[in-house]
Amino acid sequence: MQRNANGRNIGGYVTLSVHFMKIRWRFGIIAGLFLAIFSLYPQLKMFYLRGSDWNGHYAYNDIDEVAYAGYLKALIDGRPRKNDPYTGRDDSDETPQPESLFSIQFAGPFTIAIPARMLGIGAPWAMTISGAVAAFLTALAIFWLLGMLTGDSIFAMAGSLVVLAGGALFAGEGAIGEALGTGYAYPYFPGFRRYIPAMAFPAFFGLAGFVWKLIGESVGTSDSRSRRGGANAAYLLAAATAFGYTVFSYFYVWTTAAAWLGCLTLAWIALRPDGVWADLRRLALLGTGCLAVLAPYAWLLTKRSQTMDHVQLLVKTREPDLTRVPELIGFLALVVIGLGITLKVFQFRDRATLFAISLALTPAIVFNQQLITGQSLQPIHYQVFIGNYVAGIAVVVTLGLLWRAFGSKESVLARLAVTAVALAAVGWGFVECHYTVRVLDDVNVSRDEAYPIGQRLTEIAANDSYKHTRTVIHLGIAEGDDLPTIAPQAVLWARHQHVFPGVEWQESKERYYQQLLYQGVSSNQLAEGMKRGEDFVSMIALFGWGRHTDRLNSEYKPLTFGEIDEEARKYADYVGSFDARRPGIPKLDFLITPIELEPYLENLDKWYERTEREQFGKYVLYRLSLKN
Repeated sequence: MQRNANGRNIGGYVTLSVHFMKIRWRFGIIAGLFLAIFSLYPQLKMFYLRGSDWNGHYAYNDIDEVAYAGYLKALIDGRPRKNDPYTGRDDSDETPQPESLFSIQFAGPFTIAIPARMLGIGAPWAMTISGAVAAFLTALAIFWLLGMLTGDSIFAMAGSLVVLAGGALFAGEGAIGEALGTGYAYPYFPGFRRYIPAMAFPAFFGLAGFVWKLIGESVGTSDSRSRRGGANAAYLLAAATAFGYTVFSYFYVWTTAAAWLGCLTLAWIALRPDGVWADLRRLALLGTGCLAVLAPYAWLLTKRSQTMDHVQLLVKTREPDLTRVPELIGFLALVVIGLGITLKVFQFRDRATLFAISLALTPAIVFNQQLITGQSLQPIHYQVFIGNYVAGIAVVVTLGLLWRAFGSKESVLARLAVTAVALAAVGWGFVECHYTVRVLDDVNVSRDEAYPIGQRLTEIAANDSYKHTRTVIHLGIAEGDDLPTIAPQAVLWARHQHVFPGVEWQESKERYYQQLLYQGVSSNQLAEGMKRGEDFVSMIALFGWGRHTDRLNSEYKPLTFGEIDEEARKYADYVGSFDARRPGIPKLDFLITPIELEPYLENLDKWYERTEREQFGKYVLYRLSLKN
């Protein structure tokens, strides 16, 4: 086969040995800026909705972010890696704590917390800024990878925008549900769910770029390859470091990275491109580095809390899972690649072709690893937080193969076509923002309205040596869940409390009983709310995250009325024997309540005296003292 100096097709095949062409980074910066704007959209919407009444809080994109923000604030405040912002039970010599999801996946929050603490930035702004930075860097990393694969910076810019703006679309989620009338618009840009998974994304796509530098650029003479020895060592180190960062950032990202590296290695072994043995030696060295990173990770897992296993909803199954949207997209890319090879548009052993195949195979591997391991761990997270983006980049790389085969990148028509794709991706990004952000408008406004009361608690705690163990009962569900992002005190109960190791499952349930009791909720009210399907908060608090929705595991079983009645009976028994003075019952120090609930606090007043009433908008703060 003949090639010209740019590696273009001359004899019927196309090869993408164009990585040496200069990448014009300004186009990557353009893509990054658009993605940063998309990341900031919820905050901009908050500014618009609140106007001059904005109190300073950040707008979250997903309700789970409050746990991430609470942990981040604790790190910014100088608390240990194994901390529990909801109960204040931090790790110490006297009270050692087990590992949690957050203490094991510490790389992302520490990356944010260290500079935030040095610069005096609080958790709300740290969440906002880090989300924009992660989005920018992710777009830049994808641009770099696509630029090396295609040698076309404008195509790389468009591809980066397509992959990230289409992330929810590639998952079969987001605004498309509302547009087609098949569901509601949620979630907003799933890859931008703050530092989980956002901080791992630049590392994941950076890993892909470094691996391409290792094996995609190994074409050429033996002399040219030998001269790259030092560069290869640097790329190996960078790739292993990037993989290590994903390991200590997010489980679903690093396991996807491992699956992709496995697919890539198998593709090289099976199809054996020129120079395969040198490539495999580099991949073996990279694999050794990855295994070295996984050793301490495995050790930390052995120290995990029992609560962590309960939250993760691990299911034992060997059932295949082949119909998720990212898999279907990957299969489509494989079909196109197969047709391209059959029609001799692509070269069978071309490195870019093999690279595209490995990406397209990865979603099917991560969704079906249970065929070998026998265990499935909330596959929806692969669908929404990483598999969709891998499927998206597989499609874009495949289109890049076609672009090099049939398109002339210098033609005006080709440039207009790629520019139109980039603009369409940007347009769809704003569509996603508009429809999915508004789902959380009301709760974000409520959180901002409650922000001053959290600031007041911070002022009160300024000289308090026991501030982390002072306990607040907050009668706003979303606001109470959010309180550790603002104030240092613990909370009696919060929706995300049980994801930390400070409380075991039974204690978490009892704390929720106390929350209901102090609010005057009867057992009948509790049961009826769950039976009507309206009280999903109680479903989560009393039965776990796996019983209120079928999204999280394949063995979902709807709650029965019998189960609900039995739980209501247990709550009634608990109320009947409750004594706030009993050892082990958390002593309350503060009450935060919406004004409209003040007349309904008879049960709380039975045990506590309310003093020093302070009003902040529609919320009221009381100090509490236990009655004798």
